[in-house]
Amino acid sequence: MEFTGKTAIVTGGGRDIGRACAIRLAEGGANVAINYHSSSAGAESAVAEIKAAGGNAFALQGDMTNAADVARLVSETQSQFGASIDVLVHVTGGLVARKTIAEAGIDHWNAVMDLNVTSFFLITKETAPHMPAGSSIVSFASQAGRDGGGPGAVAYAASKGAVMTMTRGLAKEFGPKIRVNSICPGMIDTDFHNTFTKDEVRKFVANATPLKREGVPVDVANLTAFLASDQAAFMTGTCVDINGGILFS
Repeated sequence: MEFTGKTAIVTGGGRDIGRACAIRLAEGGANVAINYHSSSAGAESAVAEIKAAGGNAFALQGDMTNAADVARLVSETQSQFGASIDVLVHVTGGLVARKTIAEAGIDHWNAVMDLNVTSFFLITKETAPHMPAGSSIVSFASQAGRDGGGPGAVAYAASKGAVMTMTRGLAKEFGPKIRVNSICPGMIDTDFHNTFTKDEVRKFVANATPLKREGVPVDVANLTAFLASDQAAFMTGTCVDINGGILFS
């Protein structure tokens, strides 16, 4: 199995894509530390599922925009699984709310940037010193980072564009020791779209894709596992689209 004996941290692992990533990495043999912010039930059920299948995992609540919580996550991971951290999957992020520039205040702008960009900076800074040669970081951008996003998503799209640029810069800074890649999901069936996207828009987008459907979290988890594994050993600094063919880049 591709991650046997390795340790992985998954931030935002309590639901949807993050939860699927944690389970997929565990299926590949990784010891998995699952960070969650408010999705305790999903995180704990993921741990139970992993352990029932013979794997090893724990869940820890924490705010990835808070440096102390980030440090606590890394410390607890090392306490439970050993000093080396081989895989970091940073799923933490979100839209917060749909607001036009006219509607948005600086507090909204800063909240979106902190959630999507600052969190990536903090977890990477804390984790990278403990990652041996051959390790991998997978960040999460968005199709919005390429096309500017939907209505009221300028702050979100800008933040995900920053994640894409950070991914490229980190790949240069950390290579050849650590590979860094990013994933740009399109319409995936998650609570994100349950909350922020109208049903008719989702149906329209799904029907506009060559594959005629929304993606599901396991689709993204499989791509994450590939990028994190040695099978992607010559890939770094890439921002990989997974959108059913709705946008080509």
